[in-house]
Amino acid sequence: MTQMSSSDVPSMGRRQFMNLLTFGSATGVALGALYPVSQFFTPLRASGGGGGTTAKDELGNAVTASGWLSKHPSGDRSLVQGLKGDPTYLIVDGDDAIGSFGLNAICTHLGCVVPWNSGANKFICPCHGSQYDTNGKVVRGPAPLSLALAHINIDDDNVFVSQWEETDFRTGDKPWWI
Repeated sequence: MTQMSSSDVPSMGRRQFMNLLTFGSATGVALGALYPVSQFFTPLRASGGGGGTTAKDELGNAVTASGWLSKHPSGDRSLVQGLKGDPTYLIVDGDDAIGSFGLNAICTHLGCVVPWNSGANKFICPCHGSQYDTNGKVVRGPAPLSLALAHINIDDDNVFVSQWEETDFRTGDKPWWI
């Protein structure tokens, strides 16, 4: 049996360097994998100059006021992606104006998307028949509450949707959706 000399054993500095390199590599891989997961659970920040979320069409493209008004006549109520990606109605007030508020299209009864019925001039839920007037106020149940409001702001032709935190002008109550 041969005896090991002190020159055959790696020095303590080299061993510590290899341990540090292994630990650093494993930590880098773990952090690289955890970053996208943490971003998924972090709430979205508001974007745009209006302090809101950019309204997007059905294809995910940003909505512009001029583009929207060229395709939607006065009195039109059509959906965009609003806050948190929820379907939100943009209301065309006139030939050259988008309304200052939008309506979240989620029924307050069971969460169905409530379509606009232009023949009846109201929103009618296909699930259980809840009805909302032109401003989203509930007029017939079983829905217990009116549709949630959102501010619509136009900044440099871009349409932004932001949280409505003021008193609900339809009922005079505090907003239930905050």
